[in-house]
Amino acid sequence: MLSIRGSVGTVALVPGSLNGANITQDTARIRPSQRDIAPFLLQVLQAEILQTQIEQNTVGQAVQGINIGELRRLKIPIPPVTERKTICSMLAAWDDTITKTRMVLVQKRKLKNGLQQNLLTGKRQFPEFVRTNETRSTYFGTCPADWGYPRLGQIATEVSERNHGDNGYTVLSCTKHQGLVDSLEYFGKRIFSSDKSNYRVVRRGQFAYATNHIEEGSIGLLSTHEAGLISPIYTVFETNARKVYAPFLFRLFKTELYRHIFEVNTSSSVDRRGSLRWTQFATIHVPLPTLGEQRRIAAVLDAVDSEIDLLTRQADALTRQKKVLMQKLLTGQIRVKV
Repeated sequence: MLSIRGSVGTVALVPGSLNGANITQDTARIRPSQRDIAPFLLQVLQAEILQTQIEQNTVGQAVQGINIGELRRLKIPIPPVTERKTICSMLAAWDDTITKTRMVLVQKRKLKNGLQQNLLTGKRQFPEFVRTNETRSTYFGTCPADWGYPRLGQIATEVSERNHGDNGYTVLSCTKHQGLVDSLEYFGKRIFSSDKSNYRVVRRGQFAYATNHIEEGSIGLLSTHEAGLISPIYTVFETNARKVYAPFLFRLFKTELYRHIFEVNTSSSVDRRGSLRWTQFATIHVPLPTLGEQRRIAAVLDAVDSEIDLLTRQADALTRQKKVLMQKLLTGQIRVKV
């Protein structure tokens, strides 16, 4: 089956075990004249050589598509049967490796989510840090009774440093998942004002959050630059290093629980524009273990993040390699020995 409307060119092989089904009018059914050619045809239709032809024959603006007549005129390279089977077997093995890598990646992400939910709230602790089995009840759940539960205003202070002159600082933006990033590099274009005289300065180890969008999780900890500039709509604050390990708190802020807490506090804020100013933000409570436990938790999550990053790069590299291999095999640039 091949999608001819919407996500044009998306292709799938109907499993032989399927006994009757309906397809939408946006999907074309392709039935090969020979059953054994179907796996090879699937690979060809996914390859750049065919996807380029499909793209060239796609029409429409709001809803793009390719008509059946053009679909019938697509030119498909068909090598001899023995070579075709060998190529198909090679690409299937590549697909299997990519699929397994992505499955491991999915499991690692699930592991990370579970660890965050349990370690950052004390539902699970490393044995050396357990001092009591008693828990403290809070409005948003429980944490160990020996953990602190301070308001942010008790462990952090707002910073109001403004930009003065051309100091060459990088302009930063705050993203939901990555936190503070180089704005030009992330968006590929300038989205900030040319006049940065009123921008805020954020320094390494300090936090910044989008005052009007904190409920979306737009909060970051600067760790990539010594200093940067952030839009005036952001609030900047720093934590007390004797009580807080900043990467631990950043991890906590990025959980779905705290995105919800930010949303609740934004909704209850007296600010009519839906902002969460520092005075209100500072009243939010956080579960806080000892500095040693904070560092240990952050280190474990860092290690999982490193594994996720490695697996992501491996999967992407395998996908790129397969794409190049397909192009060479399906155009005869590389011939396989049967």
